[in-house]
Amino acid sequence: MKTIDIVELSHRTGLPASTLRYYEERSLISSIGRKGLRRLFDATVFQRLALVALGRSAGFSLSEIEAFFSSDGSASIDRKLLHEKAAEIDHQIQMLQQVRDGLLHVAECPEPSHLECSRFQKMMHIAAKKQARAAKR
Repeated sequence: MKTIDIVELSHRTGLPASTLRYYEERSLISSIGRKGLRRLFDATVFQRLALVALGRSAGFSLSEIEAFFSSDGSASIDRKLLHEKAAEIDHQIQMLQQVRDGLLHVAECPEPSHLECSRFQKMMHIAAKKQARAAKR
C-alpha cells in the first residue's frame, strides 16, 4: 500500500497541513502512522477528501459531512439529507433570482432616484425585516 505524508498530501490537494490535521481531529480523515514528525496517510485519503470537498461545495457543514462516514470509515450518505439540501439550494436559488430581478429593475428604473423607486423601497424593507429577524436568533 502506497503511503503519502502530510506535506505531499497538502501539496497535492492544495489544503494546508493545518486543515488536514483539523480534518483528522474531526475524524474526516485518519492517518495510518508517522514518519518522523510527519503524519502518513494511505491512498484512500484522496477519496475521503474529495467527498469532504463535494460536501462543502454543496453547503454541508463539517458536522453534517462527518455523518457521511460510518463508524467503519466507509461512506454512508443519508439520501434524505441530500434531498433536504437540494430543496434548501432550490430555495436559495429562488431567493437569489428575486434579488437579481430586483437589482436589474432598479438599475433600469426610470425614477430620478433609486430611493423614489417603489420596488427598491420594497426590497430595502424586506432586507431590513430579514436582518432584524436574523439578529433576534
